[in-house]
Amino acid sequence: MSKKKQPEAAETEQTAAEQAAETAAEQPAPQPAEDWKAKFDELNDRYLRMAAEYDNFRKRSQREREQVYADAVSRAVTALLPTYDNLERALKAETADAEYKKGVELTMTQLTDSLKGLNVTVIEASTGTAFDPNLHNAMLHVEDETLGESVIAEVFQQGFQIGDKVIRHSMVKVAN
Repeated sequence: MSKKKQPEAAETEQTAAEQAAETAAEQPAPQPAEDWKAKFDELNDRYLRMAAEYDNFRKRSQREREQVYADAVSRAVTALLPTYDNLERALKAETADAEYKKGVELTMTQLTDSLKGLNVTVIEASTGTAFDPNLHNAMLHVEDETLGESVIAEVFQQGFQIGDKVIRHSMVKVAN
């Protein structure tokens, strides 16, 4: 039996050598360093583009969230502005009841504080300030020698803004 094993062993070694030669022939020769560098550069470029795209998406999403918030606050404040106007008229009206007047003042203070909490600011529009068409709406034009050119003479309705976004323009009378 040992004689049979030896030819089989030699045949097995020869088969293994042939298979190894075929496998070596099938495998491509090692690629030059330039090919690996080109592949690395391509993958690195794809990675950098994807990272930049994600960063742009993140920034765009943040801006959209802020815009949606500003729009929602703007709508809510717009709904409250008639109340503000009525309280302002009530403060200007003469009354003999001091407690009533104090109650209106406290309510106006509370509403003003609530608006400040939402980052809503009153647009500066008082008599003598310069007229700005981006912030003010000219309802009337009057000639007045005591006031300068394009100066607010009277404020009819107060305006409001959130940051740079105008919620409601101030309605004013403009002199000269």
